[in-house]
Amino acid sequence: MNLESLALLELIESRGSFAAAASALNKAPSAITYQLRQLEDSLDLLIYDRTGHKAQLTPAGKVLLEEGRRLLAQSEELKQRVKATASGWESELRIVIDGLIPFEKMIPWIQAFDQACSGTRLRISQEILSGTWEALYSGRADLLIGTHLDQNQFAANTGLTIQKLGKAQLVFAIAPGHPLAQEPEPISNETLARHRAVAVGDTSRQFKPLTFGLQSGQHVLTVPTLLAKVEAQLAGLGTGWLPWHLIKDLVTQGKLVTRKTEDTYRESPLCFAWQRNKRGNALAWWTDYLRGCSLNLAEDAPGNV
Repeated sequence: MNLESLALLELIESRGSFAAAASALNKAPSAITYQLRQLEDSLDLLIYDRTGHKAQLTPAGKVLLEEGRRLLAQSEELKQRVKATASGWESELRIVIDGLIPFEKMIPWIQAFDQACSGTRLRISQEILSGTWEALYSGRADLLIGTHLDQNQFAANTGLTIQKLGKAQLVFAIAPGHPLAQEPEPISNETLARHRAVAVGDTSRQFKPLTFGLQSGQHVLTVPTLLAKVEAQLAGLGTGWLPWHLIKDLVTQGKLVTRKTEDTYRESPLCFAWQRNKRGNALAWWTDYLRGCSLNLAEDAPGNV
């Protein structure tokens, strides 16, 4: 069995008959029949039932056609990827995004990249806080889209190129029934420390994990994602800072309330970064494209919450 035989089988079915397939290939019908017989002999099974007025695929023939189409598609994809790699396009580009970045914001970017018809596969993963930078440093990712962690020495390493992308705003939010909802504003850090906080766990494996918005000695519930953090705070399981773009509808609906604290305003700058020694057309496309983008996740956010 080879790709040529599978392509013949697909052609017969798409054209509707042996004769039509033979005409498309500019061959005699007998040549098509002979090639099909050879395929049946090699597999030791009947692909077509010829007892009726018109030859019909047997159950085994239907499976062969279905799987054959899949193999033909994979073969064509492989051919295009090899050609793309030879012309400077990576076979795969790995993009790591911070949990703060909504994936739906990336959809137009991916659609624009698809227009390049590069053949490069995209592999998008998600990490939290310093986990994104560790993925970039360790070589597990080629491009980072996330938060610019100025306080971390690895974010300013000269081996990276870091470009601004936009900003997000974080607000202190709690369930309406939480005790802090009735606390006079601004709520002191000492008062916050007496109540459990909800935090998303830093996903770094080797770098020192970061904490965000926690008070010394405060009891903490650690959850795996920002969405889990939102759910935990909706349920009154704790307090904490949340991205405004994730919760503004919940605040409007009264399911969460924002409160002023001693730290009245938290803005998180967004960036994209890559290692300078990396080369490849796909990475170059993304970095050039993102330079023209602005990701504002602080739209309609309260200015001093």
